[in-house]
Amino acid sequence: MPGSTLLTERPETAARTRPGLVLVALLTCQLMIVLDATVMNVALPRIRDDLGFSATGLSWVMSSYTLVFGGLLLLGGRAGDLLGRRRLLVAGVVVFTAASLAGGLADSAAMLVAARVAQGLGAAMAGPSTLALLATTFTEPRARMRALALFSGMASAGFAIGLIAGGLLTEWLSWRSVLFINVPLGVLIVVLAVRHVREPERHPARLDLLGAATGSAGIAAVVYGFIRAASDGWRDGVTAGSLVAGALLLATFVLVEARTAEPLLPLRLFADRNRAAAYVNFLLGPMAGMSMFFFLTQYLQDVHGYGALTTGLAFLPMAALVFATTRLIPVLLPRFGPKPMAVTGALLMTSGVALLTRLGTDTGYVAGLLPSMLLMGLGMGLAFAPLNVVIMTSVPPADAGAAGGVLQTMQQTGATLGLAILVTVAGAATRDAAAGGAAPEEVLVTGMTHAFLASVAIGAAAVLVALTFRRE
Repeated sequence: MPGSTLLTERPETAARTRPGLVLVALLTCQLMIVLDATVMNVALPRIRDDLGFSATGLSWVMSSYTLVFGGLLLLGGRAGDLLGRRRLLVAGVVVFTAASLAGGLADSAAMLVAARVAQGLGAAMAGPSTLALLATTFTEPRARMRALALFSGMASAGFAIGLIAGGLLTEWLSWRSVLFINVPLGVLIVVLAVRHVREPERHPARLDLLGAATGSAGIAAVVYGFIRAASDGWRDGVTAGSLVAGALLLATFVLVEARTAEPLLPLRLFADRNRAAAYVNFLLGPMAGMSMFFFLTQYLQDVHGYGALTTGLAFLPMAALVFATTRLIPVLLPRFGPKPMAVTGALLMTSGVALLTRLGTDTGYVAGLLPSMLLMGLGMGLAFAPLNVVIMTSVPPADAGAAGGVLQTMQQTGATLGLAILVTVAGAATRDAAAGGAAPEEVLVTGMTHAFLASVAIGAAAVLVALTFRRE
């Protein structure tokens, strides 16, 4: 039919002539997904009071999203390769937007958690296709590098932007607006994607259902185990059972992928040394960096008495520096290669966390916290933006969705794993300090500084991995 031909060709033509709108759609999608990992943090006290969450139940406002998102990312990435990346992007954003609206209208704790689960499903569908579409839409090397650097900046700065946005919306409107803001963003993304994003060539194949089941269940079990460890400790039976089950399922997943003709996760993605190192550092970086967001929000509010808005704005210099640094990646990466940038970025990020180990109850923002935030912002911008380029420019187009899914799985698992480890370290130090008769604020700060020490160790591991990059 002529009409149907026009409808199928129109987005392709528009995508070639309006690359700026394609970039806006994809970057907005990435920002929306990343924001929801942190934007709820500063709103949690008001959500608890409004919907009657228990102290332990409140953690599921964050964990339910993380669990579903992390567990289904690999499946979402491969499904995009097989079923159509633009199609899965649009479907995922629709699910995410509808879930956000339902969450904002929630009148019970159960309804809000269910909405967060649906948000995680939508994010897992849309996230990997967002990155894959960037890599396949911008084919000219310099344009692709610029687009991927902006994507990385949006991903890294999004954690801090989420705190700022959450503080603004919670302070000025209500916690429900933190979810409602996704509705106009989702509508904008869908309109731009349908009109301007070109659907890449699909690669028809059978979906690896056994791999999908073992991989998704394994990741979900590991993520749940670490979430459980943060609240119930490492000796809890359910924690141990989840981690053991997750490890067994992931081992089975690797065996399945090695023997499957059309795997969910092509193991050849790890054959290249630079790409493998980039994946490992996408795991270690968020493990080390999450401590700053989680603990400093508590420090600013509980020790210094900052409000939600002021707490969010305190992270603005770091977010701005991350995003500004990524703008330099198209110039710096061709000149220096990934190794010097990854090593320098990891060193700066680790140095920023190391400064926080000297935190005290009377540490000021300008003299004590701001230098650390600036080092972290510069380090994250230099360390992670090149990794996106290394991974996504070295895979064949047929594997772009799978490569993006693995990348985001590493980020999500690293953040969850790191937070669980650091909370456990902080909890042990806090109990010791309390037993010694320290004041409440000193107890809190003691736990945080011990967690920052653990972050420094993880950051040092990221530096060592960065040293393994080949010079190019």
